[in-house]
Amino acid sequence: MKKIIFTKNAPAPIGPYSQAILNGNTLYTSGQIAINPENGELVLDSIENETKQVMSNLQAVLKAANMTFENVIKTSIFISDIHTFNAINMVYGTYFSSENAPARETVEVANLPKFVNIEISMIAIK
Repeated sequence: MKKIIFTKNAPAPIGPYSQAILNGNTLYTSGQIAINPENGELVLDSIENETKQVMSNLQAVLKAANMTFENVIKTSIFISDIHTFNAINMVYGTYFSSENAPARETVEVANLPKFVNIEISMIAIK
């Protein structure tokens, strides 16, 4: 049975979608961008801080589903400039141990919502 996951600790959706859907034991998050949920402002001062905000938003969604990054089995990362890959990877890597890192793809795209530099979605299992 499908259950909609919502938390005020992550940005409200900016379109007709949910922050996440829990179906059985599997959680599918929507892509998160670097919107600070406290003030609605974009965090764009550096790719590192932008990535931290995205990961913080995803952490809040996972928590709302009673999960952590340990439950994540797959991530999809969309970036506007492949040259930022190393900086993003350094921040992203602090959220996962190398022994328990999820499967992942990173794709450079032409544009992202609100013209941000990074968007990440996840799949997690309890």
